[in-house]
Amino acid sequence: MNPYLTAFIVALVCALSTGADQHLDKENWLSDRPVESNSTSNSSDLTYGFISCAVSAVFFGSNFVPVKKIETGDGMFFQWILCAAIWTVSLVVNIILNSPKFWPLVMLGGAIWATGNVTVVPIVKTIGLGLGLLIWASFNLLLGWASSRFGWFGIGAETVSKPVLNYCGAGVCLLSAIVFFFVKTDVQRSTTSEETPLLIDHVVNAETVVATDDSWVDALSPRMKRLVGSFLAVVAGLLYGSSFVPVLYIKNHASDPDSPYSGASQFDLDYVFAQYSGIFLASTVYFILYCAIKRNKPQVFPKAVLPGFLSGIMWGVATCCWFLANHYLSAVVSFPIITTVPGLIAALWGVLVFKEVKGCQNYIVLIFAFCLVISGALMTAFSKT
Repeated sequence: MNPYLTAFIVALVCALSTGADQHLDKENWLSDRPVESNSTSNSSDLTYGFISCAVSAVFFGSNFVPVKKIETGDGMFFQWILCAAIWTVSLVVNIILNSPKFWPLVMLGGAIWATGNVTVVPIVKTIGLGLGLLIWASFNLLLGWASSRFGWFGIGAETVSKPVLNYCGAGVCLLSAIVFFFVKTDVQRSTTSEETPLLIDHVVNAETVVATDDSWVDALSPRMKRLVGSFLAVVAGLLYGSSFVPVLYIKNHASDPDSPYSGASQFDLDYVFAQYSGIFLASTVYFILYCAIKRNKPQVFPKAVLPGFLSGIMWGVATCCWFLANHYLSAVVSFPIITTVPGLIAALWGVLVFKEVKGCQNYIVLIFAFCLVISGALMTAFSKT
């Protein structure tokens, strides 16, 4: 097994075991806990929350690195492998947590995320990963933060001790995403990748079939590509930003004795298995429909399997840590941090490893964006204390 994959799995088991143990300990002795220990508990929660944010940001910013130089075709097969790995992570989490109650409504959040993720490949083909990531991260931040802060979609509004600082932090995080757009990158397509998918016949009706990476977006004009890509990126951001709503809705109605969700767990990680099951189910449905549209000749690149699985493991761990951050810090604090800091991590990969950013002017803009990200994340963090 790849040593990096082994390290990720070990880190996941250790982190989740620690979080689960702390959660169970709280349930066991919460009623007997002295009032004087509140400050200690708050400090512990903040520590767990910010560590979870850090791990989540690093993994979100790095999860596509394993597949950067791997041919993924039109992306549908890659997404299915990615989602299979994500569901595998949730299975491990479910075992660690002793199979908490499964709420089917949470699967809707997973399906919403998977629907947004289907648009990623067309977005990259039309407006590029940089601009696409800027747009969907911005709308993800806005919807996720605002729905938690103002109580949209039937969930309770979350409060922080310093609301003005929280507003400023969210605004600076959004501004940093805009600044990243002005960093010009030099991305070269790999020439060593696979050229022919596994399940495409080499000869059909005595004619050689040449596998390409073309799709419907390649027939669009440059202007239409930008419009379509920008629209899809907005849709993806809105879907990503609303994927946590079912979990927050259930948690907010757990105290209502007349609600069907009465008594539901307040520990966010208890909902991971249902969320990831929705992701895998929706992605499987989309892949089956894709195979039918392609007349059972999907583009399946075998070299994308292991890197895609590793990418999914990293994404699954990152989102588990996001759930923990939501629990310990609240979504109104975690969303601005986790939706913007990964852009900084991804940019560091581009600068230090892949040499995508060149030129003094680009470095200056990038450093300015880094400062904004760090400032926004710190303001958002201190708004909770």
